[in-house]
Amino acid sequence: MIFTYRNLAYLGLFLLLSCTDSKKNKNIQSEINSSVQTPKGMVWVPSKTFLMGAKQSDSYAMMREKPAHEVYVDGFYIDATEVTNKKFKAFVAATNYVTTAEKPIDWDEIKKDLPANTPKPADSILQPGSLIFNKNAGKIVSMDNYQQWWTWKIGANWRQPEGPGSSIDGKDNYPVVHVSFADALAYCKWANRRLPTEAEWESAAQGNQTNNIFSWGNNPEKLNANANTWQGQFPTVNVSEDGFEYISPIKSYPANNIGIYDLAGNVWEITSDLFNVKYYSSLTPNEVLNNPTGAEKSFSPANPYQLEYVMKGGSFLCHASYCASFRISAKMGMEPSSSSDHIGFRTVATEKMLLGK
Repeated sequence: MIFTYRNLAYLGLFLLLSCTDSKKNKNIQSEINSSVQTPKGMVWVPSKTFLMGAKQSDSYAMMREKPAHEVYVDGFYIDATEVTNKKFKAFVAATNYVTTAEKPIDWDEIKKDLPANTPKPADSILQPGSLIFNKNAGKIVSMDNYQQWWTWKIGANWRQPEGPGSSIDGKDNYPVVHVSFADALAYCKWANRRLPTEAEWESAAQGNQTNNIFSWGNNPEKLNANANTWQGQFPTVNVSEDGFEYISPIKSYPANNIGIYDLAGNVWEITSDLFNVKYYSSLTPNEVLNNPTGAEKSFSPANPYQLEYVMKGGSFLCHASYCASFRISAKMGMEPSSSSDHIGFRTVATEKMLLGK
């Protein structure tokens, strides 16, 4: 469940939370075009048909991940890591871009997505900022009360990830956070990239496999060795068995089988697909989807007034008792103007994009 920080700020909730031979795709290249040089920092993901969504043996799978279905995805390039502070800093320096979390909040704009006659929050609340994890969360009464472990922080943004007084000095190789969907799109435009579709993201996470539960395989006992997630009692005790209490630098854990890092844990990754909890159940059974781009409409009963996009991969806050979103099929929704300290992104490129076609 993900709440937009702007539209629900005054409530104090602030949670952002077959064809293996592909006969019908004979004219689609599965190998790298020899005339295209792999962009620095990117990895080629070969075309393939794979099983998208919940795997049969995945005990943590949620209804929105079901039923599993076969998809075919063309080959593409993807960032080996999430976009870092260093790369985002270069983008801002070149464009003077101002992120969503740094801009004044326009009540007239956000009330369009709220129920009629919603009262305006106090001006002291409607200030630029973002959501951060409440490291001082006390005894939890109910795991359904997400407000307990989130704090709206005025002044929190990508430059000050924990709010005023914090900085990213010395953290060039950390994933950039506190970026919205709009911020990610702006970066993509500047870098001649785009956000991955959910199917592309899952294809990248599968690597050279087609039916894995996790980006490293199917053994849940290897979680701590392969992903930055929460260990202990969420959200009050993190024993940091994986070496990091919260966010970690890129490449702190092994890459998957084709050289892509941090596809599980650390920070959620934004995709271009709309989040619709009923999308998979609406698909035609036994039909292999060709390069799917997701649902036509956004739908989440938790946020009926909001447009949301799919996030993948989970974050450093993921725990089996909370979301278990370190699985390939896991997903959550993100409202376009929302941001937090555990959401980032990575980009993709196609041969056509690189050739200017």
